[in-house]
Order: sequence, then C-alpha cells, then structure tokens
Amino acid sequence: MKIINTTRPVSLTELKQFLDEKLNPLFQKQRQLELAFDTRINDEGVEIYNTGLYDGFLFRFEIKGTEMNVIKSEHYTDDVNVLTLEDILNNLFLEFPGRDQIKYIGEES
Repeated sequence: MKIINTTRPVSLTELKQFLDEKLNPLFQKQRQLELAFDTRINDEGVEIYNTGLYDGFLFRFEIKGTEMNVIKSEHYTDDVNVLTLEDILNNLFLEFPGRDQIKYIGEES
C-alpha cells in the first residue's frame, strides 16, 4: 500500500474525474494497446477496473482526510498491464493533488 499525505483533503469525485481524464490516454500511449479501464466511486473509495480481463479492482484509493491510501490488488502483481498502470499512477500522483500539496509519499507492506 502506498500512503500519500497531502496539505488539503482530496475529494473522491475530483480524483475520479482526474483519473477518467488522464489514465486511459496515458496507458494507451505508453503500452500501445487499445485497452481501457473504468473508475468507480463506492463505499471503499475510488477503484480502477477492467471487468473484461480482471476480476475485482486493480487499484483502490481510500481517502481519510489528508491521507490517501493506494491499494494494489494482490491478484495481479506481475501482470504487465497492472505494472504499466502502477507506473502511470506513480507519475500522476505528482500532478494530483499537486506536487506542492504532497507532504509525504510512503510504502507500507
């Protein structure tokens, strides 16, 4: 799990809109593959899916005030598409909620 502490609370709706706008075009550019991912808001947070290829979520973002927990599904850790998504997400974290608003990024096993 990745933990991101920010200087302001993160909105689930704002995060979902950001991912909807950025994730698929960046994935298709980096992987050169016509594969799309869906984002959903639910009781857990924002989740990334591709129900055609994968059972369950690939990544989940749980928001707790100024802390955002990024949880990667344990079922697809070596999958090339998921690794590509993870790389893209790591770069997007610096865009959202903004490099100047991130206090800390850490990993927890």
